[in-house]
Amino acid sequence: MARTIIVGLDGSLESRAAAEWAAREAALRQQPVKLLNVRPPVPEPMAQAPLLGAETHRHWSERIPREAAEGLRLRHPGVEVTTEQRAGTAAEVLLEAARDAELLVLGSRALSGPAGFLIGSVGQSVVAHAEVPVILVRAGEQAADEHVKDPAGIPSAATGFRPVVLGLDTDSTDDTVITFAFEEAGRRGAALTVVTGWNLPLSYGYSLAAGVDLREDFAREQAAALTEALLPWREKYPDVKVTEVSRFGSPANHLIDAACDASLVVVGRRVRRSPFGVHIGAVAHAVMHHATTPVAVVAHD
Repeated sequence: MARTIIVGLDGSLESRAAAEWAAREAALRQQPVKLLNVRPPVPEPMAQAPLLGAETHRHWSERIPREAAEGLRLRHPGVEVTTEQRAGTAAEVLLEAARDAELLVLGSRALSGPAGFLIGSVGQSVVAHAEVPVILVRAGEQAADEHVKDPAGIPSAATGFRPVVLGLDTDSTDDTVITFAFEEAGRRGAALTVVTGWNLPLSYGYSLAAGVDLREDFAREQAAALTEALLPWREKYPDVKVTEVSRFGSPANHLIDAACDASLVVVGRRVRRSPFGVHIGAVAHAVMHHATTPVAVVAHD
């Protein structure tokens, strides 16, 4: 039985964009989509109010996933779409549902000005603790945004997909994250751009003081490490065109820049099974908040 792609749906524009992305992904994977709406407990004063009581609250909360599902079925006729409502705390319900899911898809909304995107406390907690890939989708994300521009300079769903971008630390590679990125590129028939950023070691300062500039040598070493790390994956996925980008500087900044021309950005998050605190990682955190394209956060050991 195919595993389900679950969408956290609360009726917001960003959650509706997440549902649309999930339906497109489900078509690529031939998997079903479930729209999960979390119904918080109704406060006692509201439950006692004649017009805003529990029944009215339930009616409106049930209408959100029902209407969203109807729309998805019309726009994506080959995708099985179901709905579910659960009562409880949003983060806890989403994490519980994600245990048996293929993916968990959430929305994130833009901040005013150039600051980036807001991942709320629920999203932060889910990303930090989920052990399945979590996809973050911006409000307003369209199918055409993931495709290359046509000869007229307009992105269109009729053209091919933009590249998938993978952020990779060559000192700490993980099969789960790399596999996810290659398979996403393969499903889309898209190229894969693998980005790594690096900084010069402390010893570089001593060499420079001695009149020896080793930057080019170090850059070659880093590029060679990236090539070596990807060699088995190039052989396993020969149909995926791979571009390697090894640059001096912040890996997060390089990934955010690469996201401007991507259909999906993939970053890893090391699993920490402590029940306390939020553990995401600096690079993943920066990309989540500033990349302008959907972001996949893939947990790994």
